[in-house]
Amino acid sequence: MSKVFFIPLLLINLIFHSISVQSQPIKIACVGNSITYGARVENREQNSYPSQLATMLGEGYEVGNFGRNGATLLKRGNLPYWETEQYQEALAFNPDWVLIKLGTNDTKPVNRVFLKEDFLNDYRDLIQSFRDLASKPRVVLLLPVPVFTEDTTAITARVVREQLIPMIRQLAYETECEVINLYNLMIDKPELLPDNVHPNAAGATIMANRIYEHIVMKGAEFDISSSLPSNKQAFNFHGFEGYDFEFMGRKAKVVKPKETAIGRPWVWRARFFGHEPQADIALLERGFHIAYCDVAELFGNDESMKIWDGFYQFLTGAGLSDKSVMEGLSRGGVYIYRWTTKYPERVAGVYADAPVLDLKSWPGGQGTGKGSPEVWETFKEDYGFKSDKKALKFKGNPVDLAEKIAKTGIPMLHVVGDADDLVPVAENTSVFEERVKAAGGDIQVIHKPGVGHHPHSLENPQPIVDFVLKCTDYRVSQNLIPAGN
Repeated sequence: MSKVFFIPLLLINLIFHSISVQSQPIKIACVGNSITYGARVENREQNSYPSQLATMLGEGYEVGNFGRNGATLLKRGNLPYWETEQYQEALAFNPDWVLIKLGTNDTKPVNRVFLKEDFLNDYRDLIQSFRDLASKPRVVLLLPVPVFTEDTTAITARVVREQLIPMIRQLAYETECEVINLYNLMIDKPELLPDNVHPNAAGATIMANRIYEHIVMKGAEFDISSSLPSNKQAFNFHGFEGYDFEFMGRKAKVVKPKETAIGRPWVWRARFFGHEPQADIALLERGFHIAYCDVAELFGNDESMKIWDGFYQFLTGAGLSDKSVMEGLSRGGVYIYRWTTKYPERVAGVYADAPVLDLKSWPGGQGTGKGSPEVWETFKEDYGFKSDKKALKFKGNPVDLAEKIAKTGIPMLHVVGDADDLVPVAENTSVFEERVKAAGGDIQVIHKPGVGHHPHSLENPQPIVDFVLKCTDYRVSQNLIPAGN
């Protein structure tokens, strides 16, 4: 009889064990200084970023606020986090996730003297102290929020910007920790930091929402590095792992995210890899790959399209999505739109920044812009034009292809500086936009009043990121919004 009851009892025990495991909340430890604690936040208990994060995550999560006012990451700082009860409590919490936001107080004069010598090693030790826990947590490094004062006698913006952030990104690369950029996310919102250092409740909402999206992101098991050439060279791209290699005799690069998003989305940058990278970085955080294949300076001619076709086949064959978001800065606009015209079925969306859309304008210099005689000769050679007269009759400019591009239905975003005297908006984006809209196309343009050709992008790239996420259905695949919204 004992054998008869043994199997049911075993099953009951297994069921209760399974229920017990499933009922255990996912523990998130928020480690940091006064910004994590919620200093100067109205109704801190409800409005600090950890409290708001807990509300957003809901049941199934337990969020612990282990912030300490004035804490430094530096062991030789004036208030080392290492010596606080909050640190010991965070370790005892045995978390599944650790969010570290430390460093702002380390920029004070009394502490910054130790930055160069100690910061990397001390941060590395802190990361390891959490990784050694039995729970083996995922450790996420949070870049500091911006400081809106250049006062050098206290917490200092320049030190945050020029020393702290590069060191944290270096650590993210070396330790393979995940990283979230809170700096650019709030760089255009000084009103949310009333004392120039501490976010208010609305600022804490922005922080919590970004971290929430990261925690709930659905990843896909994927590592593109195994498909790249064996002689590839790894490099640090702002905390993410990139690879240099050669493809069809051309320099190529691929940067991979810490965790690949469902659908394996990617952005294809046409020119000027790494310049004003904030949008690329934000998309890497969200699980996108960034790819680049140098076809300079072929201006989108048949040779360049052939090389790119091979590169596309290579990357999609390796497992990336069959549609990329095309990104073109300046003359990169010619490349991405000639590619889109030739292969619309391979394009999810187009982001063009101060784009060249009429080669007569630049480099031709036939309008109000400065032009470039040397580059104009390169363009003529690329297309086999023997004279300026024939080159000026070229009908393969994006402005000439606008109606055809519009009819593909592919969404487009342009970011332009209204004072651009190198690639004048009136001769390029404005003409293109008018023709696209007349043909029923989908285009939006963000204007930067008083800004010239440089700087490209936006300090806070969120509008660009939102565009890319929308045209790749990212928020739908991540269940962040209902389908159809």
